[in-house]
Amino acid sequence: MDIKKNPVFVMVLNGVTYFLSHRLPIAQELRHQGYEVHIVSPDPKPADFEQYGFIYHQAPMSRKGVNPFTEWLAIARIFKIFKAIQPNLVHLVTIKPYLYGSIAARLARVPSVVSAVAGLGIIFSQSNFKTKLLRAVLYSLFKVAFGHKNQNVIFQNKDDKQALVDWINLAESKITVIRGAGADLNQYPYLPESDNSQPVIAFAARLLKDKGVEQFVEASRLLKERGVAAKFWLIGEPDAGNANTVTQQQLDEWQQAGLVECLGYRTDIPQLFTQANIVSLPSFYGEGLPKVLIEAAACGRAVVTTDWPGCRDAITPNETGLLVPIKDSVALADAIQTLIEDEALRHKMGKAGRKLAEDVFDVNKVVEQHMNIYKTLERTA
Repeated sequence: MDIKKNPVFVMVLNGVTYFLSHRLPIAQELRHQGYEVHIVSPDPKPADFEQYGFIYHQAPMSRKGVNPFTEWLAIARIFKIFKAIQPNLVHLVTIKPYLYGSIAARLARVPSVVSAVAGLGIIFSQSNFKTKLLRAVLYSLFKVAFGHKNQNVIFQNKDDKQALVDWINLAESKITVIRGAGADLNQYPYLPESDNSQPVIAFAARLLKDKGVEQFVEASRLLKERGVAAKFWLIGEPDAGNANTVTQQQLDEWQQAGLVECLGYRTDIPQLFTQANIVSLPSFYGEGLPKVLIEAAACGRAVVTTDWPGCRDAITPNETGLLVPIKDSVALADAIQTLIEDEALRHKMGKAGRKLAEDVFDVNKVVEQHMNIYKTLERTA
């Protein structure tokens, strides 16, 4: 008598920390539905990972590597995992996993593939000679990556979607737009602003120049020169593996000048946002849809961000927050000052942000959208 095997699901990501912060609820729901869930990332398995009931595979994959032999070796490792466990469905998240994982999936004859475009990074956010050359080199790889016959491609914003539709003629029938990874509205409660002696403006992200850290600090300088009292929090840490990171020396200088308070890497973002009055992310990075802006909305905090793909998709302009041009410290300072001085507007935007989170960003709705995609692919496999 044959024993029916549970369906096998594999998620491939560029880091286990990202999985835990952005995709854990999806994997948990699949396990609840009876799937055997495997997680693949280049990181060592965390000590407490067994608690989730997933099977973990470490597959080294350099974020910045360009050595052809090393990159093909990464594809081979993923292929070996797919061949060994024979998944019914794989979900590939971020650029290298969906480029390399898609090749491995086609070679291993995986029936169904989901490719999650969580931002296009500098490949499309910059137009210098280097990135144009990189796009030319990667064109064929992208065509292969999105060429599986039973595939759904998830975008977080319409700009990224249109970029790939135009570039590689990606079929609309393969596309779903889901605005971000969602937030657990119970973990990010909507509470009244703290009674701060000075308004607190919070920035929470990897401390990369493309995230607008320098513009955030310059806005603080401008407001101090105008006599506007406020505290500017930098929540995060430098990324040593990224050429665009700010340095610890810069952080020390900014803090010594009284421009920012550097809080470092933190896991208590809900509590910090409860203490903040405004959340700002002046990014010009190739964002998908920044989770920090979803979390700000859930906590009922007005947002100041940039009129840039992903960032502008995370707010309702002039209702839940304000948009400013990229790389414009003066406009950023002006917008922050507006919200500092107009408390009624700030509170109104915070309330509208919470409503937006309930309507669009609730993680339960995001998980449900993913389940619908998986079921559709499995029916057509």
